[in-house]
Amino acid sequence: MAGKTIVVVGGASGLGLATTGLLAKAGAKLAVIDVNPSSLERCIAALSSPAMTVHGVCGNIVPKAEAVELVREAAHKLGRIDGLVNCAGVYPRRPILDITDEDWDFDWNINVRGTYNTMAAAVELMRAQPLVGKVRGRIVNVSSVDAFKAHPQNAHYAATKAAVVSLTRSFALEFAPDQILVNAIAPAGIATEKAKGSGFLPELASHTPLGRNAELDDITSWIGFMLSDGNNYMTGETVIVSGGYIFA
Repeated sequence: MAGKTIVVVGGASGLGLATTGLLAKAGAKLAVIDVNPSSLERCIAALSSPAMTVHGVCGNIVPKAEAVELVREAAHKLGRIDGLVNCAGVYPRRPILDITDEDWDFDWNINVRGTYNTMAAAVELMRAQPLVGKVRGRIVNVSSVDAFKAHPQNAHYAATKAAVVSLTRSFALEFAPDQILVNAIAPAGIATEKAKGSGFLPELASHTPLGRNAELDDITSWIGFMLSDGNNYMTGETVIVSGGYIFA
């Protein structure tokens, strides 16, 4: 991982922040894109060290034109993009018949449009850069176990995460000739600080054969692998990390 240049979208909080920390400590050079300026400032300050290179890029990935500019700015700061991680996302819960137009728009815009926009911007830059080893670039999207399981408590969220799985496969097929690897991870409930405060983690853990929720490093370790030179051949896959919540 040392010296790799990676863009982490939504990298200033939750799983994104944990991913940023893991990659920075492994020696990667990072650009963190986040919509929240205060969270971004805290992230950069926390990782401020002569041994780490972490740039902040603040903006909104939902409008395509802005997302393209954000990714280009990140690439300019880093010199190239070896990897992209799409961690930005929202997790609303609402009974299936109570989902509003506003709920759909909010979920879809961030979880699907934002993911598409940053992927599209990144592959345009990746395909123009030289190969390093066997691979020109690697992308990891964050989906969810809910993409593979009926979940009436958050059907709109589950639908958007199923869309992320589909986008991952489509991008993987289209850009395989360019030696760009596109994969996703589908975690079950992760014990982030926000999730702990929301009150639903015990419910999720009760449905998990291991009887516990994932810790952040249970998921970031997989993200790190998919971005590393250990992965030179896997593309189009969504790795389910669920503690046995579902089996693929």
